[in-house]
Amino acid sequence: MTVNNSRLPDVFYAAVEQELGGHPDGVREYELIGALKARGFFEFLPAPPAEPLHLFHAHFLLFHALYTLGDSLALSKQGLLEIGPLCIRRLPWFAGDTSLTTPDPLRAFYLDWANLDDTTEDDVCHLIASFWNQLGKFEHRDEALAELGLEDPVDDATIKLAWRRLAMEHHPD
Repeated sequence: MTVNNSRLPDVFYAAVEQELGGHPDGVREYELIGALKARGFFEFLPAPPAEPLHLFHAHFLLFHALYTLGDSLALSKQGLLEIGPLCIRRLPWFAGDTSLTTPDPLRAFYLDWANLDDTTEDDVCHLIASFWNQLGKFEHRDEALAELGLEDPVDDATIKLAWRRLAMEHHPD
């Protein structure tokens, strides 16, 4: 499939499609980047450990290509792409897909070249730190929910209500 884009050559999109075709059950982002690097793409990406900004550039370019390909496949009704860091795969087309009409902030982020151009090393380090902070918040989630008498799946409003109930029980003042 030809995708016109002045910043990524069509051969890159073709390589991404070929790699996805070779992994019908899906492929992880890291593996896909490695396979594309072996094909001669991402020459700027040194052997591990790479600098965070280099990794961000490779990640951004891949996800830009994936969202562009996904849009092209959906518009032509040739298929869909499931895009995530742990599983990227091509799916058959089905008429009920709403991926192009449902707002997707990640899609919008990766299709905006300014996000690649304007992101600095400090920005990337901040994003990484933020990720680990958010992950830490969920590390003991099951234990915290059990203390409140809850279990997943549960929404924030229910958690807040259970917390208030427990707080009033132990601190009625």
